[in-house]
Amino acid sequence: MIDAVPVLSPVRPRYNMIEASKSDLLRPAGLSEEDNAPVNVDAILQLILGTGSERFGMVAAVLRGERIIAQGAAGVRKRGTAERITLDDQFHLGSCTKAMTATLVAMLVEEGKLNWTTTLGELFADTVKPMHPAWEKVTLRQVLAHRAGLRFEPDGLAQVFSELVRPLRARLGTLPQQRLEIARQALSRPPGIPPDTKYWYSNVGYILAGAVLEHLTGRGWEDLMRERLFQPLGISTGGFGQPGTAGKIDQPWPHCSFVGKPIDPGSPAAQFPLYYGPAGLAHMTITDWARFIALHLRGDPANPHCQAALLKLDTFAELHAVAPTTPYSKGWVMRGITRLANGDAAPAVTYRTGWFISTSSWAKGTQPGDTGRSLWHGGRHGMSHSVVVLAPEIDFAVLVACNHGIAAWKTRQAVKALIRAFAPKQTS
Repeated sequence: MIDAVPVLSPVRPRYNMIEASKSDLLRPAGLSEEDNAPVNVDAILQLILGTGSERFGMVAAVLRGERIIAQGAAGVRKRGTAERITLDDQFHLGSCTKAMTATLVAMLVEEGKLNWTTTLGELFADTVKPMHPAWEKVTLRQVLAHRAGLRFEPDGLAQVFSELVRPLRARLGTLPQQRLEIARQALSRPPGIPPDTKYWYSNVGYILAGAVLEHLTGRGWEDLMRERLFQPLGISTGGFGQPGTAGKIDQPWPHCSFVGKPIDPGSPAAQFPLYYGPAGLAHMTITDWARFIALHLRGDPANPHCQAALLKLDTFAELHAVAPTTPYSKGWVMRGITRLANGDAAPAVTYRTGWFISTSSWAKGTQPGDTGRSLWHGGRHGMSHSVVVLAPEIDFAVLVACNHGIAAWKTRQAVKALIRAFAPKQTS
C-alpha cells in the first residue's frame, strides 16, 4: 500500500557521520553557498548507503527558500548493473503526492467552488446513492486530515480492492469514473470508526478528494496536476505511476521490499492502479519536486521570507495549521514516527492536508512566537521510499528519495545528516 512513513525504532549509525566527516565530505565538491551553486553531497549519500550503493540508489536536495543549496545522488538504478543514479532520474513519491492533491483542493476553495467545511453529503448527493447517513456531515477538511473514519486496513481498503479491481478492469471506464465508483463503494458502507473522533490514515479519502476535483472541474486529476501545478511551477518531469521504460534501465528500477529484487518498470508487479493517483502516484526528479516544496516552504506565513504563489498566504496557513491533538488509530505510534523525520520525540504530532505537523528544536526560528513547527511526510509503495521535511521558521527543507521499498532507515539517516550539515545554527 502507499502510505506515510512507517514507524521505526531509532537506528544508531556505526560512525559519527556528520561530526567526523562533514568537512571532508563537502570540501571536494569545490562549491559553496556563497558561489550560488549547490554543494555536492554525493559523498554523504554514498557514505550512508555503504555497501547498499551496489543494490539501489538515493537522491537528495536541501532548500533554503526557493534555492537548492545542496544536492546529490549515489547508488545504482538497478541492482547488479553499473548504471548510476543521477539528479535527472525520476522517483516515485508515494504519499508525498497527497500534499499536491490538497493544494489543488485549496485552489478550488479560493475560487469559491468549495469550502473546507463542505460536506460529503453536499459533494456526492447526486452521485452516491444510497449514501450511509454517517457520511453526510463529514467535511472536506476532515477527509484531508484523515479524520473522516474512512477505512484503510486491515478490512477497509483490502475489502474495497477485492470488490472493485475486477469490476473496474472489466468495465475499463475512465479514471474519473473509476474514482467515482470507489467513492460510491466507500460511502455506501458505514465508517470504520465514528467520524471526527480520531486520526485514521486513509488513502481512500484522497481518492475521494480526487473525485471531488474531477466532478467540480470536469477535468481528470492528472490533467489538473499538469495544468495547475506542474506547468506553473516549471515541473517538466512530473508524471504518474512507475517511471521508466519496460526492459530498459533509463530510470531507477523499483526494488521489492522483502528481498530487494529489482522489478522491471513495465512489469505488472511494478504498477499500482492508476485510479490511486491522488493518494500517491506522482513521480518526478528531486529538483522538480523541490519546486513544489519551495512553494509550500515560502508560502507559510511563519517563514520570515514568506511570499504567496498560486495560493494566498491565508490559504497556506489553513493548509499548514496545527490540527487538534486527538487519539490516533491503532498501530500508529506518532512519537516514534516523528523520530523518522527529525530525530525528536515530539510530544504531539498532528495531520492536516497532506502534512504531518510537529515541533523540533532545530527548526525554531528567531522571531517572537516561533515554535519550531515542522511539516513532513513520507511515501512508499513497497518498491521505493521518499521523505520530505520543511521548517518554515528557518526557511529550510530537505528532500530524499530512493528506489528500494524498505530503505526508510537510509532515507532517515540522510535527512538527519543533511539537517545537521545545512540547517541554520541556533545562536544565543
